[in-house]
Amino acid sequence: MDYSPAELRRWPDLEGPDLAASDAADRLILDESSAARRTAPTGTLVVIGDGYGALTLGAAADGARGIRVHQDALTGERALAANAERFGLASAFESLPLSEPLVRGARVVLLRLPRSLDALRDIAGLIAAHSAPDVVVFAGGRVKHMALTMNDVLREHFDRVDVSHARQKSRVLIARGPHSGRDPEARCETHDGLTVCAYGGAFAGPSIDIGTRFLREHLPDLSRLDRAVDLACGTGVIATSLALRHPELRVYACDQSAAAVASTRATADANGVGDRIEVVRDDMLGALPAASEEFIALNPPFHIGAAVTESVAPRLFADAARVLRTGGELWAVWNSALQYRAALDRLVGPTRQVARNAKFTVTASIKR
Repeated sequence: MDYSPAELRRWPDLEGPDLAASDAADRLILDESSAARRTAPTGTLVVIGDGYGALTLGAAADGARGIRVHQDALTGERALAANAERFGLASAFESLPLSEPLVRGARVVLLRLPRSLDALRDIAGLIAAHSAPDVVVFAGGRVKHMALTMNDVLREHFDRVDVSHARQKSRVLIARGPHSGRDPEARCETHDGLTVCAYGGAFAGPSIDIGTRFLREHLPDLSRLDRAVDLACGTGVIATSLALRHPELRVYACDQSAAAVASTRATADANGVGDRIEVVRDDMLGALPAASEEFIALNPPFHIGAAVTESVAPRLFADAARVLRTGGELWAVWNSALQYRAALDRLVGPTRQVARNAKFTVTASIKR
């Protein structure tokens, strides 16, 4: 099957009429980088932040091979792999963590600009530290999600930043002359005796978001259990809090975000409980068998990339129900306006309100 960006799919991520697998920013990045990609030696093209494969497979369809790719979201990584198989391009790239081997000796980098400036700072610093001196970075996005401060962040690590003409509400920043490179480092802050560490792009950074704070204040006594699960663990605030409160408890923490997984490991280690928290990058609870757990905590996300959607949480509720044993409990916090109570009753089991404030609700659902 010949490659066609119109045939890209988001699967296994959510799909729908308003959830596209590629957009005008992908096309503009590919067009702006075309000449540079044609002259770059094999193995020196890097793609970072590719949503579902539009950049990687667009470059591969133009003949690029040995492409190194990093995507923060595991669903994006799996979608890229599935799309590549459909188009016969699976051998053109390799997926890697956001670390030195990803960008070593890179000559051309295609980057979808992250919304987090800290994430951009981590990426730019890594490229500047380990890429070739003549590397050119083509960093693009939708204009509505871009800010002038992104140019400033790139200038922290590159001598020159040019700006493309806008096209279809998209724009590309072109960075050259790397300097002042550094590897990503977690930023840590202490809140109420808990040290929270976060790499760029992790939700809420090294602070504690108000939903997680509310859930943390109302977590139950789990002294009767030897294991608990923190689903969509973010920076590991809930997992680490549970481990600190219950010295015999082991916690399984998972998130599909590579930045979140790294942050949770850093948070657990900073609080001296890293030996009791297993951190896994996974799509929901895919690695856990059915009817295997007694307790799951969840602060569900409400967005996929830049798209705000209420469709994420019900998928997480359903997978939590699959993994819970009969009589096991899902404790969740959610924005009260979203009215998830009915979905929890239907997907998990009888649900009671534990606490409610002006914005959030904490519920406990018992698996039927």
